[in-house]
Amino acid sequence: MAFDPATGALKCPACGGTKPVETTGAVVEIPFAGAFRTTDRDNAKIAEDALQVTCGGCGAIVEFQPPEVAGACPFCASAIVAQPKSADAHLAPAALLPFHVQKTHATSLVQEWLGSLWFAPSGLQRLAQQDAVNGVYLPFFTYDATTLTAYHGRRGDYYYTTEYFLEADAQGRQVQRQRQVRHTRWSPCSGKVENNFNDVLICASRSVQRDKVRDCDPWDLENLVPYEPAFLAGFKAQRYQIELNEGFQVATELMAPVIDGTIRRDIGGDEQQIGTREVNYFDVTFKHVLLPVWIGAYRFQGRVFQVIVNGRTGEVQGERPYSFAKIALAVLAVVAIILVLAMLARDR
Repeated sequence: MAFDPATGALKCPACGGTKPVETTGAVVEIPFAGAFRTTDRDNAKIAEDALQVTCGGCGAIVEFQPPEVAGACPFCASAIVAQPKSADAHLAPAALLPFHVQKTHATSLVQEWLGSLWFAPSGLQRLAQQDAVNGVYLPFFTYDATTLTAYHGRRGDYYYTTEYFLEADAQGRQVQRQRQVRHTRWSPCSGKVENNFNDVLICASRSVQRDKVRDCDPWDLENLVPYEPAFLAGFKAQRYQIELNEGFQVATELMAPVIDGTIRRDIGGDEQQIGTREVNYFDVTFKHVLLPVWIGAYRFQGRVFQVIVNGRTGEVQGERPYSFAKIALAVLAVVAIILVLAMLARDR
């Protein structure tokens, strides 16, 4: 049986019978400070019979359950020639969002996206075929934290003075006029601010174009369900390539502008300058979660292009190559039309 996004249950491809996926427990946050100790969670697999294979093209490690097979790499379209082996133990997922968009719908969304492209190579149309998109669960980390930030800076308050100047009027006579000139009065300030962050989402894959994944937001993380291997039946999952500690460093970079905004509001005034800041992180927790995407990869002139479909919302993001042959033909066609019009105008 494979997981069916339409019914949200396991479905038999032969008879169409369904079986609900049963989950137990709750989605829990894990203390970040203790995440590097050896626990049962650190020594787990996505499923007991899970297999993994490493792509020789991009290095992605893809995990799956029989009878699913490795096939081509969903991230770079390379043929996977390595033999699958039993999946290595690693930090197991705590939760996931099940697929909601069916493969047929994802394929039609890719077709619409392709139809909107100008000057795309003809071979790109292969992505419009159903077998060209793969359902993959991408690895993510979410981080929660409370921050306390001590800062020093300056507050700028506007004040205005009247300035007089001479200006020529319509008759060329010099007349005195006045205008208001804005100035800024700066004063030093310092303080402490607190921020609370919930589910700062970091993609733990290096095999996808990170900006395209970000553009697939938002994800309905409030609907995360406890991890259950049955959700992966018929799909693949990528093993995380960014470790937990590195992911948290990326998360702090996303937190920084939010903290700066809080500091500026605390400083007040018309302008703010932040001199120094010292951020302390408390109650840091995390989750390793899997999020669903339909992904198609296409090679063109030595480069890999990806199209990603959010498996929950159907949002499509991708990078496309340009066919310079088609562009050249289009330019020649425009030039030809201009010449014909010019000749017709001359004959008149």
